[in-house]
Amino acid sequence: MNNKKILVTGGAGFIGSNLCLRLVALGYTVTVLDNLTPQIHGEAAENESPLYLSILGKINFINGSVTNHSDWVQAIADNQIIVHFAAETGTGQSMYQIHHYVQTNIGGTALMLDILANTTHQVKKVIVASSRSIYGEGAYLTAKNETVYPNNRLAANMDNNNFEVTYANEVNNLTVIATDENAKIHPSSIYGITKQNQEQMVMVACQALGIAAVAFRYQNVYGPGQSLSNPYTGILSIFSTQIKNKLPINIFEDGKESRDFVYIDDVIDATIMGIENVAANNHTFNVGSGVATTVLQVAEALIKNYNIRVPLNITGNYRLGDIRHNYACLHKITSTLGFTPITNFETGIAKFCQWVNTQNVQQSKYDSSLTEMKEKGLFK
Repeated sequence: MNNKKILVTGGAGFIGSNLCLRLVALGYTVTVLDNLTPQIHGEAAENESPLYLSILGKINFINGSVTNHSDWVQAIADNQIIVHFAAETGTGQSMYQIHHYVQTNIGGTALMLDILANTTHQVKKVIVASSRSIYGEGAYLTAKNETVYPNNRLAANMDNNNFEVTYANEVNNLTVIATDENAKIHPSSIYGITKQNQEQMVMVACQALGIAAVAFRYQNVYGPGQSLSNPYTGILSIFSTQIKNKLPINIFEDGKESRDFVYIDDVIDATIMGIENVAANNHTFNVGSGVATTVLQVAEALIKNYNIRVPLNITGNYRLGDIRHNYACLHKITSTLGFTPITNFETGIAKFCQWVNTQNVQQSKYDSSLTEMKEKGLFK
């Protein structure tokens, strides 16, 4: 693609900063719009945030917000491509910071699209970071080989340690399968709803405006550089901080709930393909490893790599809005863009732990985050 001026919102974040560094290496002129939120970057971000400092001097940085119209106008300027990563993340937190999540994720995206619809600009393509959370529960097969999409689990069942999903009274006969892009969209959290809205607004508005659009439904992205201090997102970081502080790990439910963990380098590869490949235009793609990993497997892998044994307390606690299982079907992105993840979980987790070992041990804020959710009636 000849267009080399690109805006990355949220470009000082974990995925964003890694993308910026790759884009710079590929010869792009990169502008970043980011508000350096303390929850991710700490209170002295401009002096101490490793993510921000990694891109400082390599890109044009705008300290601003996607909820501010003038910041958007300045950021869009002469850029030809927008990669829209900026968003509030975290399933649990979204359930009680509802207005903030909606204002940032939906409102910020609406501002961008309004400017694209009503001003003169050079934008030819928009990439939006969607999420596997828009699916809610993933896909399952019944005993009759029918693909179904169970609804949210009931608190009454989970209170009795019945954590598996049900569908038409079927429980034990359901088999988890990979979730593809044609799956039912039924998010189970406010965060998921906002990501669904972001994706749909971008795909619909850009088509009407003659702007190419690509939506990536990222699974659980991890790797060196992710925040170790944010207690609301990323069990790898949360568990690592607990282990490093020699504190027990609270394993929610029965520990058999699973997610698709995709390594940061693979995510950047997929995103670059979406930016540069015209075959991606006007499509949505899953980005994941295509493999389901349980929470217990994650905890054991971290303990093994750190060589620090801490208690794993399987408590039966649960968070409202959490799903049971979801992992990505990668057929579409592989057949359309040629993307295949190259870093398996064993290799990726070893690289992540090696990096964590070079970092200062963070104070655990995990218990306080659980207390906060419990006070809101979202943690049982």
